[in-house]
Amino acid sequence: MVPRPSSLRRTALVACALTVALSAAACTAGGDPAPSPTQTPGKGQSAGAGDKPRQITFGAFGSDEEVAAFQDVVDSFNATSTTRTVKLVSWPDHESALEDVLDGNAPDVFLSSRIDLGQLVEADALQPVSLLLDERGVDFGDRFSRDAVDAFAMDDELQCMAYSVSPMVIYYNTDLVDFDKMERREYDVPTADSDGVRDRWTLAEFGAAAQFASRRGDRRGVWIDPTLQGLAPFIYSGNGKVFNDDREPTSLAFSDDSTREALSETLAILRDPTITPTNAQLARATPVQLFKRGELAMIAGFRNLVPQLRDAEGLDFDVLPMPTIDTRATVGDINGLCLSGSSEVQGDAADFIAYAVSDAAITTVASTGYIVPANTQVAASPEFLAPELEPANSEVFNTSIRYMVVPPFIDQRVELIEAVTPLLERLVTAPGVLDLDLITEQIDEASQVILAPEEETESPTESPSESPSESPTE
Repeated sequence: MVPRPSSLRRTALVACALTVALSAAACTAGGDPAPSPTQTPGKGQSAGAGDKPRQITFGAFGSDEEVAAFQDVVDSFNATSTTRTVKLVSWPDHESALEDVLDGNAPDVFLSSRIDLGQLVEADALQPVSLLLDERGVDFGDRFSRDAVDAFAMDDELQCMAYSVSPMVIYYNTDLVDFDKMERREYDVPTADSDGVRDRWTLAEFGAAAQFASRRGDRRGVWIDPTLQGLAPFIYSGNGKVFNDDREPTSLAFSDDSTREALSETLAILRDPTITPTNAQLARATPVQLFKRGELAMIAGFRNLVPQLRDAEGLDFDVLPMPTIDTRATVGDINGLCLSGSSEVQGDAADFIAYAVSDAAITTVASTGYIVPANTQVAASPEFLAPELEPANSEVFNTSIRYMVVPPFIDQRVELIEAVTPLLERLVTAPGVLDLDLITEQIDEASQVILAPEEETESPTESPSESPSESPTE
């Protein structure tokens, strides 16, 4: 669920002005600021508050390994001070975190997904971190991904500090997709640079890889989830639109001519039954399981897949960016560290955020393999790139960040997904001849019930008795 790049650029204009102003005050002359915790009082606290350490709560979500790494960060912070202590609480996912925060149970500092930012700001659940982190010497300029930082700017403030970012990429089995062998057999292959690295490819080359991998037995070439998130990179790469408006959408835009053209090219690959998993294969295993078993050559996914793929016996894999139709594009999510608006220890909590995004602290979490750090120094380090481990081309995660299209804020995100996913599954997987015009109109109409229910009710041209092919679209 993602808006057009123009929205990101407009948001970036506001955020960049903020970032430049902060950078002028906060940039340091090289090296990790690794701020030592200060004794700066915050809301509701005093600098000389007795002998009992002030307690800061920190909420995080993720895998067991990620939570354990967060605990290591907490322990390291606690070792630096006798006047305050951080306690870690955890949730299984960002939805659980959002529910707790909106219910008034926010920790002082909490990890949040950028897709939840609109609801958090609307609920006055946040204390902007701009000036607090500026005072603590956090370098917003060169040490953090500008795209990730910009994504948390709203109302002329940096609402949360960017922590990690995860663009969608293509994972491929290097035994099943052997580019050298493909080239010898005159398949279309992505061009390698002077170091032999392939860092981009076209949709045609992507399709050729799927065909090559599917040429023998029951192995299949590719699976892309038939979801908004799964199809969005292809739509944007073909200069199409997912939403009719990139700030306040009232409909999906699948019936837009440019979107249909991008889908038509993409579905020529994704609907090919000779290169995609059969219903029987999908009934007995998920696409990720098929990939781990060597029965599926390519899947789209995020950085959090890396640890389990490294553990898969007999699997050799690497990554490439999402394939390009006209322009490079992908989607993903960005996580940030937020400061609760109701915290009584905001100064101490800001100290902890500054510590948590320092090189040493974020390296602890990045080394688990689950995240792409927004800290660019760590993202370029051996601890993240792990040249001795797969994927060999981890730099693809870093380079793909600049092509991410950031989603609009949609409170009814879950309801929208539930409404349109059955139609998207038909779009991608239904056998037989596809009526692209009809089904894309149906997808848009289903989205309007969620995104613009009042307009849906009031418009006489959208009567249930009317044929979808006759209904006006955005």
